Amino acid sequence: MTDPTPGPRGTAHEPSVDPWKGLRGIMAGTLVLEAIVIGLVLTVIARLDGGAHFQPWKVWFVSLLAVAMLVASGLQRKPWAIPLNLTLAGLAVAGWAVHWSMGVCGLMFAAVWAYILYLRRDLTRRMAGGYLPSQHD
Repeated sequence: MTDPTPGPRGTAHEPSVDPWKGLRGIMAGTLVLEAIVIGLVLTVIARLDGGAHFQPWKVWFVSLLAVAMLVASGLQRKPWAIPLNLTLAGLAVAGWAVHWSMGVCGLMFAAVWAYILYLRRDLTRRMAGGYLPSQHD
């Protein structure tokens, strides 16, 4: 057991509710939304310029990336989930090679992932300082 941490509301203990469970849910939901958006890029490249962008390697790249994101959404309990999420977000930005609209979507989701990392850091600090309400019940 760890020693109780003095917090703003007195001595804090381990949180009675797992705060990381909520963050994992946010990350899984973000991956599902990102997979849907990336999957919709297939309709963009199929219709623009009379289908000139609808090349086999582009279809494979977009399809495999969307499926990888769906699979990764179920792996958020693993210790390597965050590096995996960031790698997939980087690949979405690299999708600029498929079409610029995919790159823009990738940049928007990269900003979402940056905010999620900020939330993760803030949660870690609050836990260490004894600021979570579940540390005082």
